[in-house]
Amino acid sequence: MFINAAGYYIPEKRVPNDYFLAVNGLTDEWIFQRTGIKTRAWATEEETIDYMCIEAVKQALPSLPYSIAEVDLVVFASYSPSDTVATTAHIVQREFGITKAKAFQLSSACSSAVNAMEIIALFFAGGKASRALLLSADRNTTYYNPHDPKAGHLWGDAAAAFFFSKERTRAGEPQVLDVVTHGLGHVGKGKEGVCLEPRKEGIQMHNGKDVFVNGCSYIAGCAQEITAKNGYAIADLTYFISHQANMRIVSHVVQQLGIPEEKSLTNIRELGNTGSVSAMLIFAQHYRRFRANDLICISVFGGGYSAGACLIRFGEN
Repeated sequence: MFINAAGYYIPEKRVPNDYFLAVNGLTDEWIFQRTGIKTRAWATEEETIDYMCIEAVKQALPSLPYSIAEVDLVVFASYSPSDTVATTAHIVQREFGITKAKAFQLSSACSSAVNAMEIIALFFAGGKASRALLLSADRNTTYYNPHDPKAGHLWGDAAAAFFFSKERTRAGEPQVLDVVTHGLGHVGKGKEGVCLEPRKEGIQMHNGKDVFVNGCSYIAGCAQEITAKNGYAIADLTYFISHQANMRIVSHVVQQLGIPEEKSLTNIRELGNTGSVSAMLIFAQHYRRFRANDLICISVFGGGYSAGACLIRFGEN
């Protein structure tokens, strides 16, 4: 399948580490050393998850080579919805008049967007759809607890939108060569690693060490799996994008894989952990930077646990 257009939305508000000194006693130095985060993007009250996704779609539309009305599948990938009944997929469907599309939400924590890409590919392969819109977003500040010294300082907000087609619609479009995903509820601490239980204390990370160990292992492992499966080596990658949970995880993974620093794209220092959109957000941010024949691997890990990767190659113009 092919990517036809991409857009994103990041709130303007930046909250520095110093904010947390009075909230939970953590210093800028302590947070930065352990996470690589200096600031995080926080949405205002008006910047709902629906609003952010709508704005991401609007940014993508000028480069979309067909009418948005031709989209026949809308998938919203997130673990922080504002409404579990009238999902953001349905809000966006209504906003843009996408009247002939299937629409639904899926969640597998921070691997949600990659899982959504795999589902879109399966819809295409089964003849159930031919043009799709993937909305990937998390508004962590809806659910986070800033007083939590383990994870309250991690979270950021953002959204991205991607249009896919079964067939190439114009020269130069990037092709999704493959997608792999894994459900890992049986691994390590599983559900106890990261959780978000309604009516309780917000999004929690009770077992950060277990998340770190398994995140490093599976982000690297999925990258190795998908490259080898498609006849490539890690050295063939033009760029590598990891889930932005923690800069220490990213650094450990790229070191393990032997990826040069200039090939690893990140945004966690400024935006914080933006959840399931984090890696796809980086891809959208750099979309116009990529060139013909660039080979990009995106590899992610989610609490619960789950993991996945996709391999994307840009075509000739």
